[in-house]
Amino acid sequence: MTTHDVPPDESVEKYLQSRHDITESTRSNHRYRLGLFSEWAQEHGVDAISELTGYDIQQYHNWRHSEDAPDCAPITIQQHMCSLRVYLRWAERAELVTDGLSERVPISSVSADERSRDDTVAHERATEIISELAQYQWASANHVLFGLLYHCGMRRSALRGLDVDDWHSDKRYLQIQNRAEEGTRIKLGAEGERHVTVHDGELADAIDDWIANIRPEVTDDYGRDPLLTTTYGRIHSTTISKKCYKLTRPCEVSGNCPHNREIESCEATTARNASRCPSSRGPHSLRRASVTHHLNRDIPKEIVSARMSVSKPVLDQHYDARDEEQKRKTRSQHLDRLD
Repeated sequence: MTTHDVPPDESVEKYLQSRHDITESTRSNHRYRLGLFSEWAQEHGVDAISELTGYDIQQYHNWRHSEDAPDCAPITIQQHMCSLRVYLRWAERAELVTDGLSERVPISSVSADERSRDDTVAHERATEIISELAQYQWASANHVLFGLLYHCGMRRSALRGLDVDDWHSDKRYLQIQNRAEEGTRIKLGAEGERHVTVHDGELADAIDDWIANIRPEVTDDYGRDPLLTTTYGRIHSTTISKKCYKLTRPCEVSGNCPHNREIESCEATTARNASRCPSSRGPHSLRRASVTHHLNRDIPKEIVSARMSVSKPVLDQHYDARDEEQKRKTRSQHLDRLD
């Protein structure tokens, strides 16, 4: 029996406030995943979370698998439903929903192939976006952000935590540091600290121009000078995600829609709903694409592992999006040595 009637969006915020054990990046991920659920619930007449039933959960699960929902890759849906189950377990303890409701959340198994197949960006598409940004938005926040995510394959937390002084222009490298006590913890903490070379000369020049001529002169709450800023201070993790979803929509670059939608009336053309484009991708997809491109160019896994701060077993299981033919072609480049 429940004792409180709380709107879905309000209950999600209360749940997030209760999670003192997670990083800000993880909190942002949960906020996005559960935000989709709370929006769906309210649009379907669930005014209080106490009204939620097993039937509603099943209907939401069906919607997540439909073309009308954003981020429809199997691994993404699995992650969203896992987050929903954890949230509902909290709601049960808080007496906001009936006991046992969390166990009615269906979570489908995902094969290794499904985990790596869809959630990425082709190299040709990424370079097309970067070329478009270099031509029309040179040294803008979009240009630097997208370029660094793809060229360096860094996580969103690492990108957000960079300061101006972390860019060593003379030697063309970025110093990724863990500053948890100053609001920018990176995944793996001190183990994730490293120096990352920006080998792309055009991107390095864009970073220089961004710092010298375009970057808003603002500091964060700790008096630091963030590399990527808005007029309000250090860029937020959610803003990084929104920019990625916006920039990876096909209509953003080509002006055409491969999904036969009318661009003028498509809901995904607004910044808030960019993730609802079936072709849009978030920061993690760019990271996976970067890993795949490095491997396709025959960069040793030891180097990719150190550059991207990811172990080789995790790299193989979650980040290497190459199919078997791509792997064969990469291996074949070494076979001439047998002659």
